Amino acid sequence: MTYPISRYPVPALNDLPADIRDKMLQVQEKAGFIPNVFLTLAHRPEEFRAFFAYHDALMLRDSGLSKAEREMIVVATSGHNHCLYCVVAHGAILRVYAKNAQIADQVAIDHRKADIAPRQRAMLDFAVKLARTPEAVNDADYQALREAGFGEEDIWDIGGITAFFALSNRMAHLISMRPNDEFYLMGRVAPPKK
Repeated sequence: MTYPISRYPVPALNDLPADIRDKMLQVQEKAGFIPNVFLTLAHRPEEFRAFFAYHDALMLRDSGLSKAEREMIVVATSGHNHCLYCVVAHGAILRVYAKNAQIADQVAIDHRKADIAPRQRAMLDFAVKLARTPEAVNDADYQALREAGFGEEDIWDIGGITAFFALSNRMAHLISMRPNDEFYLMGRVAPPKK
């Protein structure tokens, strides 16, 4: 049975503006498939452009956070926000970056019991608190990050990623975005040899 990937219309690739179609084809060439987040958010091209511009600014910039640590933030906060799409998709990316088939499941369920470094646990404690009870974040939370070795720009990155993916999680819920099947095995089993 084939399930819809969104409750909203998903435009055909050939009907999209050239810049959006080109971005999707670049992702497809690299990943081997087009993640459903690209296909579903293309329903509104201007918002698609803004979403991915901010995503790339946060997730691809030079930072004191590793690529795996950025994905840990996404997976931990998305787990608390019950976002199936982001837990599955970013869990796959986390497994690949961390070269660890178990880490994403651990972080999504309870980062406090995950096999991660104390620095990463402090990072996720802050991110989850900001995601779930932002009004409770206080100076002690910032100090705990500093004591774990994070600078002010790192703290901004942690907060920015948390905030952006709160938006992403809610959009995924709104449109009933379905994860691609390909994500479920990424980083768990070796890819087929070419």
